[in-house]
Amino acid sequence: MRAAYVEAANPSDPLAALIVGDRAEPEPREGWTRVRVHAASLNHHDVWSLRGVGLPADRMPMILGTDAAGTTEDGREVVVHAVISETDGLRDETLDPKRSLLSERHQGTLAEWVLVPEGNLVHKPVGLTFEEAACVPTAYLTAFRMLTRDSGLWKPATILVQGASGGVTSAAIQIAKALGHRVWATSRTEAKRDFARSLGADEAFEPGVRLPEKVDLVVETVGEATWSHSLRSLRPGGTVVLCGATSGANPPADLNRVFFLQLRIIGSTMGTKSELQGVLSLLERTGLKPPIDRVVGFDDLPDAVRALADGEVLGKVVLTP
Repeated sequence: MRAAYVEAANPSDPLAALIVGDRAEPEPREGWTRVRVHAASLNHHDVWSLRGVGLPADRMPMILGTDAAGTTEDGREVVVHAVISETDGLRDETLDPKRSLLSERHQGTLAEWVLVPEGNLVHKPVGLTFEEAACVPTAYLTAFRMLTRDSGLWKPATILVQGASGGVTSAAIQIAKALGHRVWATSRTEAKRDFARSLGADEAFEPGVRLPEKVDLVVETVGEATWSHSLRSLRPGGTVVLCGATSGANPPADLNRVFFLQLRIIGSTMGTKSELQGVLSLLERTGLKPPIDRVVGFDDLPDAVRALADGEVLGKVVLTP
């Protein structure tokens, strides 16, 4: 089968590590199900894997990709939940210390076929295309968990989303509006700020500017470049929910501000299978559609990965094998 994979990481030039070629189809395994991939979406996780972050050489070659929608061999239309737990009986598989994502220990979704545990399959809503459904398992699931379980919010609030064009941030804007919140976003270009508004943001600002008022919650995925602004933008008792640090992981902590204003800093990673079902239900119920920047085949995948790595996409990039 055709697949996109990494055989030897390249920390300085991740695109040079990307290989599109033939790999063996997955062999049957007890308790696991083969899924023919109709669509798979890309994430920054794939770029980090090409750099070798979280993917040691002894696990390569590794097919990339965490997200997919497709059909099982018995004809079911499904969405793949990417979190693979190694411990039975957990209520929250993201807290399993042995958990991984597809493409970390098990071959990923950027292929014609993927093998996943049967328990990691959920029904694809009829209101979503395969391309749209494939955008949900990482970006939309992460944003949904950040804005529900991890936010601490129980009534309509004002939310700042740092960055407006990525997968998680565009999902956060849509989901926050669907949940009844006022949403502000930041982005470096007017085109991306317009994109945020088109998704439902009430206003979009240049990075770092003083906001009209303090916010209740900041959705933070950027890290060092926006961290100071995130803390300064919060009201006393406000919360930062953090799921990534694409610009760097070690900003000044500003602990005086944190304790004096009693700020909450919550780490958030992915979500559970039941939360995936919850966000899929929300999308179907509200009619929200993930914004897709482009849909590509294997031949155009390298250019799409380059655009993702360079921050030149608005929404999601989808591969249709």
